[in-house]
Amino acid sequence: MSRRYAPLLCTLALLGLLIPPAAPPSANRLDGKKTLRVMTFNIHVGVGVDKKLDLQRIADVIIRERPDLVGLQEVDRGVRRTEGIDEIAELARMTRMDYAFGHNLDYQEGQYGVAILSKFLIQKIDHRKYENRREAERRGMLRVEVDIGGRTINFATTHLDYQRDDGRLFETEQLLRFLADLKNPLIVVGDFNDEPTGSAYKLMLTKFEEAWIGSRAKGDGFSYPADKPSKRIDYIFFRTTGGVSAKKSWVVKTLASDHVPVMAELEVR
Repeated sequence: MSRRYAPLLCTLALLGLLIPPAAPPSANRLDGKKTLRVMTFNIHVGVGVDKKLDLQRIADVIIRERPDLVGLQEVDRGVRRTEGIDEIAELARMTRMDYAFGHNLDYQEGQYGVAILSKFLIQKIDHRKYENRREAERRGMLRVEVDIGGRTINFATTHLDYQRDDGRLFETEQLLRFLADLKNPLIVVGDFNDEPTGSAYKLMLTKFEEAWIGSRAKGDGFSYPADKPSKRIDYIFFRTTGGVSAKKSWVVKTLASDHVPVMAELEVR
């Protein structure tokens, strides 16, 4: 391990947020890059529509779409139901990307939460858990900072309450508070479990633009369920004041999970 990265990796290991990938990216910057390919993907712990666990299918989708940054939801780490696999470490190895993991709750002797894959070395990690006002599954937000062409980009992912609108709204209020003081370009992706008529989605639009709308994408943007998509609940948001704009957005057809990924090309000025 180079001395340059040893202090950072030791700190992250102590926090339990990151384990160095088997094949880390070769550089932490890409000079002159102006367009970012971004993906959000609820991977359903690697279980496809056919009920089979197959992380290679998830990795194949990511490799084919060539995203620079990926927000993942429903990720297991050492959980019995998924054969004890450290899913994010395995996906990082398969895709040759750097990664971070946000542990939201303990489950079957392992951990469950959200994760991020990055083609660029991750410089900083911030993981926050949301408070609940009622008995509900613990959710959270994971944010990383990456250096792209000398510019620091903040990239965050989240997964909101699937049961109640007021739960999602309370989590979104906390999310916005966690992100409020960030000055650099900011992109937030995830499974919000909220359609465009919902309170959480509407609250996000008070601070962010959504890539599907901003790029005037064709189609309905439905991302769930994967076999017959009928709901738009997975989103890519960005803060326009950070010099980010949406060029293109689309959904990716796959049965590797119960959701399909949503992609966007974002221009960073």
